[in-house]
Amino acid sequence: MESETQPMGRRVAYWRHRRGMSQQVFADQIGKSKSWVDKIERGVRRLDKYSVITEIAEALSIDAGQLLGREPKRRPGLGGCLDQVEVESIRQSLERYERLGRFLEAAPIEPTPIPDLRGSVNYAWLAFEKGHYPVVARSLIQLLRDTPVAEENPVGGTSADAAELMTQVYQIASTVLRKLGEAQLAWLAADRAISAAQRGNDPLLAGIATTRVANALRALGRYQAALDLNVQVAHGLISETGGEEAGPAAISVYGALLLQGAMAAALAGEPATSADLIDSAERAANILGRDANYYYTSFGPTNVKLHRAAALVELGEGGDALTIHDRIDRRAFGELVAERRAHHWLDMARACIQVGDIERAGRALATADQTAPAEIRCRPVAVELIDQILHRAKGEPAPELRRLADEVGALN
Repeated sequence: MESETQPMGRRVAYWRHRRGMSQQVFADQIGKSKSWVDKIERGVRRLDKYSVITEIAEALSIDAGQLLGREPKRRPGLGGCLDQVEVESIRQSLERYERLGRFLEAAPIEPTPIPDLRGSVNYAWLAFEKGHYPVVARSLIQLLRDTPVAEENPVGGTSADAAELMTQVYQIASTVLRKLGEAQLAWLAADRAISAAQRGNDPLLAGIATTRVANALRALGRYQAALDLNVQVAHGLISETGGEEAGPAAISVYGALLLQGAMAAALAGEPATSADLIDSAERAANILGRDANYYYTSFGPTNVKLHRAAALVELGEGGDALTIHDRIDRRAFGELVAERRAHHWLDMARACIQVGDIERAGRALATADQTAPAEIRCRPVAVELIDQILHRAKGEPAPELRRLADEVGALN
């Protein structure tokens, strides 16, 4: 149990120091004794009441998720979201090894032609970018079964073609699982994505697969490992593909690696490193010259701004994040895929909570829900934010937020 309490205590101490508060001043703000605060920060005392965690987060001007250090378990029964049976089906798909079929006693599986698989993978990406996670997940169950078989027995293509499709399937799976709070499964899928990418002929697929591994590591709280992995692969990739003379696809993957490294640095409490990586990504975006979506990265000048704001949120600087948000070109923002836009609105809801603008936080979540409902209704972090807004709201919350809270089963 101590291993569970110590990280949260260290996070409390980190943010207290960052806000320039002594233990006594902090204790006075939350109505506790200095001794109580000291025991929490040293991991001697458990911090397991959500109401207390929320109160501490408010005093530190951060959101509760930053103290928890991970997304809570998904709430069962949310309308339009995956249930545990579907998640278990994905787990079982990840645990199967169809490529070893000739050594197993199971009946052989008829291979799907690679052109058909490519169409199915493209459909899964399209559904993901629209934020239709339940649709994506149900597609994944079949694709996780079919792509390994196609690599072992390719029809209408090569084994390398099938491996390149397989890494994309694993990447989609990893990202959706992470959003649903299944960090361990997300890491497994991302690790499989790396292996599959190495069996293909496209080095950029291995590069973008790295971001999935690093994001899964972030979800597991391994921020420094995620930072190192993103940066090392980014530098190696751009060196191999021609530096500033690289093509737009390589620049996009390189930039995506830098942005994910910046997010890991922010979570690790390294603001200077985070800012440096975002500056480097901005230079790459300027070379690209426009917002693009090579390898489903959504990389470009606008997405760089979104990540700069998101990194500030992770650093607890909600006011600065909102300043950046207010300066983003609305037309360019509106042209990004729905998933990316909804994710940004979720980040801005967190920023609003950090600055105490609870009404604006509610509007941001409502906008995210209108943009890509599953990004809010299916993600534990979003449901947690709804809880926080309802607890902190003065008076009756806005009708759209109350309706959203009722639909996702948030506490009130």
